[in-house]
Amino acid sequence: MQTGRLEKLLEFLKNEPNDEFLQYALATEYLRLNEADKALGYYENLVNNHPNYVGTYYHLGKLYEALNRKPDAISTYEKGMETAKAQRDNHAFSELQAVYREATGWDEDDY
Repeated sequence: MQTGRLEKLLEFLKNEPNDEFLQYALATEYLRLNEADKALGYYENLVNNHPNYVGTYYHLGKLYEALNRKPDAISTYEKGMETAKAQRDNHAFSELQAVYREATGWDEDDY
């Protein structure tokens, strides 16, 4: 297992504990290392303490889905869409809307 990147990120975080990007990078690295519980902790911390960091919502929702926590995933996607819309981040909104529709079974043919 390669942990060099993880060690560097943890060292950076010691110097800048509130850095959103470092927390996001750590969550992503833990996920890559198949340490879902640690990734989950960082992602949840981000949405709770840095709710405007839009990139978190997609990945947290997908992790919830992988953990069979679909209701949590759906509510995460909803909150992410609200945040992306408020920030006028159309790209993030589109990505979140797509996974939200997939998770809820929404189909354009339903209309």
